[in-house]
Amino acid sequence: MPDSVTRLAPAKLNLALHVTAKRTDGYHDIDSLVAFADFGDRVTVSPAEADAFIVTGHYAPMVPIDEGNLVLAARDLLRAQAGAERASPACITLEKNLPVASGVGGGSSDAAATLRALKALWDVEADLDRLAVAALPLGADIPMCLAGRPLHARGVGNVINPLEAFPDVDAVLVNPGLPVSTPAVFGALEKRDNAPLPCPHDFADAAALVRYLDATRNDLQHAAVSLCPMIADTLDALAANGAMLARMSGSGATCFGLFDGVGFATAAADAIRRAQPGWFVEACRIRGTKEANDGGN
Repeated sequence: MPDSVTRLAPAKLNLALHVTAKRTDGYHDIDSLVAFADFGDRVTVSPAEADAFIVTGHYAPMVPIDEGNLVLAARDLLRAQAGAERASPACITLEKNLPVASGVGGGSSDAAATLRALKALWDVEADLDRLAVAALPLGADIPMCLAGRPLHARGVGNVINPLEAFPDVDAVLVNPGLPVSTPAVFGALEKRDNAPLPCPHDFADAAALVRYLDATRNDLQHAAVSLCPMIADTLDALAANGAMLARMSGSGATCFGLFDGVGFATAAADAIRRAQPGWFVEACRIRGTKEANDGGN
């Protein structure tokens, strides 16, 4: 057994998100183009005398440490599948770098990273596709986060088609520091039967991706802005600092801007951070298929 295993829990970005139907179970069908940043939380697991859970990082005070945390639910799920003899006690340390309730899949990404880390620590031969099905009741975003690569997601997020060609793209993430309730955003939707995405194709470069995204939207953005007007301020800040495209991710309040190169992204992040020192601002790179195929997650 290794001394410890660390996995990145990357920010999950809904580059486009169309809400296509209200389901009879109360959830909504979505059609979304999803990619992952090279920045996020970190999960480290190590052998221990007894199970333990430690949260560090800037946003640690906002994270529940009881059984309601998806990290612990993911641990219990994998232990039940692996068996108690193999799944020995473990200390899990979550380094919380992403804002909480911010539309970038933080809790689900943390759970997926926990599953990956414990799978390695315990040497569990669990198939990731089957694990994604088992983990779906914990959170609709967990299958996407387990995939950890550019993809087209439908249903409640459980129907996943990985993309074969997707570029690395420089980006800036901005959150005004206000949590947004996902149920409240869906409740504020004015229309729930929107057209699906244009069929995602292979994107040769960032310019091709931006052209595609210009014909799409985030159907939750208007509703989220009505609940949290500062989201509009973050979008304006990204656009004013040179973003090729600025959009809210998920149910908000985190927004992203896509930039034509790391220099432009870094300069924009520095400018926004100076103007709004209380905001979460992070220059990052959206990881394309090459890095995903090379084991970037």
